Amino acid sequence: MSKPDLNLLVTLDVLLAEGSVARAARRLRLSPSAMSRALARLRETTGDPLLVRAGRGLVPTPRAIELRERVGQLVQDGEAVLRPAERLDLKALTRTFTLRTSEGFVENFGPDLIARVSAEAPGVRLCFVQKPDKDSTPLRDGMVDLETGVVGQTTAPELRVQALFRDRFVGVIRLGHPLCQGEITLSRYAASRHIYVSRHGLDKGAIDEALKPFGLERQIVTIVGGFSTALALARATDLIASVPERHTGNLRAGMHSFPLPVVMPEITVSMIWHPRLEADPAHRWLRGHVRDVCAALR
Repeated sequence: MSKPDLNLLVTLDVLLAEGSVARAARRLRLSPSAMSRALARLRETTGDPLLVRAGRGLVPTPRAIELRERVGQLVQDGEAVLRPAERLDLKALTRTFTLRTSEGFVENFGPDLIARVSAEAPGVRLCFVQKPDKDSTPLRDGMVDLETGVVGQTTAPELRVQALFRDRFVGVIRLGHPLCQGEITLSRYAASRHIYVSRHGLDKGAIDEALKPFGLERQIVTIVGGFSTALALARATDLIASVPERHTGNLRAGMHSFPLPVVMPEITVSMIWHPRLEADPAHRWLRGHVRDVCAALR
């Protein structure tokens, strides 16, 4: 069975509204003969004459009267789907955005982001969820609207990525720690007791690899799953936490931070989203605020 020509819906809508082949033809910028042929196709498709002659004019059949409102709504709905998105009404927007972020992002950037969003769109709610891995499935499935973090090899290639800021690792200790006095050399740093952050429970990382050429090995006393936990322990002990500098700015307040005595490459923190949300006005608005908040906190 062949599919009906959906373009005929527009023709039928105009014919039923005008009640005249000639007037419908002028409105659609067609010749009267072309409109007559279109009416013939509509009659064949619907199995109903639709418009019948009464005196010098045409009147709709009961079937046409039944279809008039439905056809008009279908055409309006189709035009709305194909029309460019209207200007976003933030005051009337009611929506929940789910953001998956690494630990430390919410504590550092969350307050400003929430304040900005609430001021412009009081009906918008931000739901922050933890990021246990780099699996892209939640973005693909629509469970997550936006993600922040370092793009990895497992990040799905179709995802959209925009860099937010570059970051570097720094060492952090409590005020009054012995390392607060004097130069923090490689040997002093390695000889101290350390906290290692690993979401997967690993016991060594990039810093340990960077120390190897110097014949040094740091003593890792404890392994934790996030930066805020590491900083909380460092604040209450003589342990050293090595964390991203900009990612943990607010969390390090009242502590002593220092450049690592070993060269480490910078990391790029990005926001990531699925292409289906690329043109969504509300999502674009949210992405703009995430960019602005990250740019403001330097």
